[in-house]
Amino acid sequence: MPPAALEALLFAAGEPFQKKQLSKLLDISLEQLDTVIGVLGRSLKDHGLTLIVTDTDVELRTAPEASDIVKKLHEDELARDLGKGSLETLAVIAYQTGGADVECSGTSRGEIDWVRGVNSSASIRTLLLRGIIEGREDEHDKRRVRYSLTTEALAHLGITRTADLPRFDELQDSTRAIVKEKEITDAPTI
Repeated sequence: MPPAALEALLFAAGEPFQKKQLSKLLDISLEQLDTVIGVLGRSLKDHGLTLIVTDTDVELRTAPEASDIVKKLHEDELARDLGKGSLETLAVIAYQTGGADVECSGTSRGEIDWVRGVNSSASIRTLLLRGIIEGREDEHDKRRVRYSLTTEALAHLGITRTADLPRFDELQDSTRAIVKEKEITDAPTI
């Protein structure tokens, strides 16, 4: 089952995965992981997916042979207007990030989902593809990604920092209050 489990983990992650972390999750040594990577890589030959492997990371990506059709898909997706869900997601990211509180270096998907009340994966993907937001590893929890506006997005909006957004302080306080409520609700009881 390890090749199938590895494929599932890489597919679910949707981004590079550290070999050390994969080794722990699959409960195998790094040497065994290299073997599993080889088996999976061979099984993907002549398919629409391929493995990208570096010294430290592994990622499941579309095969180079499929690049033309995938490019067409992305062009169609980028030509459409942002939907309501993507705009809501963008607003949560914009107003939850930055400002006077330097400690807040972005918004996690869980926080976005909590504020919106729905799964925001598709909206985040759209915003990432368009270069409106960027994801960075959470400094406090390496398993989580925190999203923030890109400099291109700020330039497009005609501002130099998120604090210049309309009603920034008021709306940032509102989104942070909702996230705090989630933290209190999710806190373990003794």
